[in-house]
Amino acid sequence: MDDFKLGVKTSVITIIVNVILSIFKIISGVVGKSSAMLADGVHTLSDVLTTVVVILGLKVSSKDADKEHPYGHEKYEAVFAKILSVMLILTGFFIGYEGVKTLIYGNIKTPGLIALIAALVSIIAKEGMYWYTVKVAKKIKSLSLEADAWHHRSDAFSSIGTFAGILGARMGLKVLDPIAGITVSLFVIKVGVDLYIRATKELVDESADDETVDKIKKLAQSIDGVENINLLKTRMFGNKLYVDIEISVEGALTVERGHEIAEEVHDSIEGGVSNVKHCMVHVEPIGTQDD
Repeated sequence: MDDFKLGVKTSVITIIVNVILSIFKIISGVVGKSSAMLADGVHTLSDVLTTVVVILGLKVSSKDADKEHPYGHEKYEAVFAKILSVMLILTGFFIGYEGVKTLIYGNIKTPGLIALIAALVSIIAKEGMYWYTVKVAKKIKSLSLEADAWHHRSDAFSSIGTFAGILGARMGLKVLDPIAGITVSLFVIKVGVDLYIRATKELVDESADDETVDKIKKLAQSIDGVENINLLKTRMFGNKLYVDIEISVEGALTVERGHEIAEEVHDSIEGGVSNVKHCMVHVEPIGTQDD
C-alpha cells in the first residue's frame, strides 16, 4: 500500500471512531450535566473536521510534479498542517471560554456517573488512536498526519483532566469540573502553537537536522575517489529533503571517471537517506573550491 492510501485509510478509521466517540461524549455531557465533558465532546467533534483536512493535505501533497509545480507539491503538507494547528488553537480557546463562563456565572452542577464513564472511555480510545496514527505518520513521514495524531493525544489529555474534574466534582468540589476544562484548554493551545512553528519551519527551507547531515557526509566520504567535501547544503521541502553537495576529486582523473564518482555519491545519498527527493552533486578538482 502506498503512502497516500495508507494515510487515507488511517484517517478514515479515526474519523469513524471520532464520530461515535463525540456523540457518546456530548450526550454524556448533557445527560450527566458536566460542562467539562460537553467541552471534551466538542473537542473530539473538531477532530473529525481536522482529519478531513489531513486527507485533503495528503491528496494534494502526493500529486506528481507539473508545469506549475516542477519541484512537486510536498509543501502543501506543511500548509495543511498549519491549518490544523490553527484549528487546535481555536479549539483550546473554545474549551477555556466555556470553563471560564461556567465559573463566572456560577451555574455549576454535580456531574452524573455517565460523564465519568465517558471520560474513562475517551482516555483509552483517544490514546489508542494517537499511537496508531503517529506510527503511520512516522512511517510515511507525514507532518499533517502527525499533527492529527497529536490532536488525538490532546483529546486524551483533555479527557484525563475531564475525568479528574468530574471525579472531584462528584466528591463535593463542584468547581473542579469547569477548572478541568480550562486547564486542558491551555495544553491544547500549546500543542497547536508548537505544531504551527514546526509547519512554518518546513515552509522556509530549513536545513536537515545534524544527524541527517552527518549521515550524508559519511555516505559521500565512503565513496572511493572522494577526497573532500567542499560544500553541503540541505533544505526541507515538505516532508522531503533536497541535497546540494560539492566534492573534490583528483584533478588528473578523466571526466568520465569524475562523473562515475558523482553518480556513486548521488546514488549512495538517495539510497541511504529515505526522504531525499533529489541530490545534486558538483565535482571540483582537489585544491579548488567555489567562493
